Amino acid sequence: MRRLWITQLLCSRVGPGALNFQITKKLMLRKLFAVVAAAGVLAAACAAPAAPSVGGVLRVVATHSILGDLVKNVGGDKIALVVLVGAGGDAHTFEPTPQDVAQIAAAGLLFENGLQFEGWLDAAYAASGSAALRVPVSAGIEPLMAAEEHEAGADASHATEAAGADQHHGEPDPHIWQSVSNWIMAAKNVRSALATADPANAEVFSANAEAYIAELQKLDVEIFAQANALPAERRVLFTSHDALGYFAARYGFKVAGAALASFTTEASDPSAAQLAELVQAIKAAGVPAVFTENMHSQQVMDQIAREAGISFARELYTDALGEPGSAGETYLKMMRSNSTVIAAALGR
Repeated sequence: MRRLWITQLLCSRVGPGALNFQITKKLMLRKLFAVVAAAGVLAAACAAPAAPSVGGVLRVVATHSILGDLVKNVGGDKIALVVLVGAGGDAHTFEPTPQDVAQIAAAGLLFENGLQFEGWLDAAYAASGSAALRVPVSAGIEPLMAAEEHEAGADASHATEAAGADQHHGEPDPHIWQSVSNWIMAAKNVRSALATADPANAEVFSANAEAYIAELQKLDVEIFAQANALPAERRVLFTSHDALGYFAARYGFKVAGAALASFTTEASDPSAAQLAELVQAIKAAGVPAVFTENMHSQQVMDQIAREAGISFARELYTDALGEPGSAGETYLKMMRSNSTVIAAALGR
């Protein structure tokens, strides 16, 4: 995954690294962002650190919306929570502002996904001068690797890679929340970190976590029931980008591939020739439907579905929560919506 090494423009606390930016409009804008933000980021890094609590309430930062929902459920009103990448935001392509860096500087705890999901975080954290304890909620979760995920859907998956998408064999899949079992482990990690940082409220955090884990366990059973009602030969997933490996492994599906054979949304859309190869691979693999995502344009997936003569399912929430009032406004709603959409599309 590309990383925006903003601290290379500011100070020597981060070692030198190559800025492998291609000369495109998008990447030139990223360079411009780094220059414009430099003064504000440097000010945040050099300012006296803010207290890690406000009014006796622990200051907490979560990197993305799905994680923020988890931290909120465990922390409740005993924390002051800031989420850097909000609902509908793409943590793969996120570029932190000076205000974001200042929030990191002021935090007592920084909850992150880990597994290379937030490629921008190391630089932002270093630039902030923060004393916040970084807590990767993926700790204790065995990551799936790209090669492992692709074994089940080898034909279509290899075809997507041959079509020119990002090669990512050997990379860890960061989308741990797509398995509810993993998210239960993440909830326990959040509980432990909060209790250690604020022992006076440890019992509250424990009670909140237990209540939320009970909801997650109920959700896990519901998704298993919907998956088990589908014929085994129809439990095949093809999505916009490679985001459902943990869902497939947990609930008995095969990942046939993705339009972007990458764990990140930063990969380029396939060309016309690559699309043709994808369509042939989908037909050969017997994929019943394709699924678009809330983080990616529907246009490519709609074209693939039409040319392959298969169903084009409603969008899935993969890398971010939906906006307030949507079917994906919380993790529980997001996963129920995804499971229902998948069951409806593959059960036809």
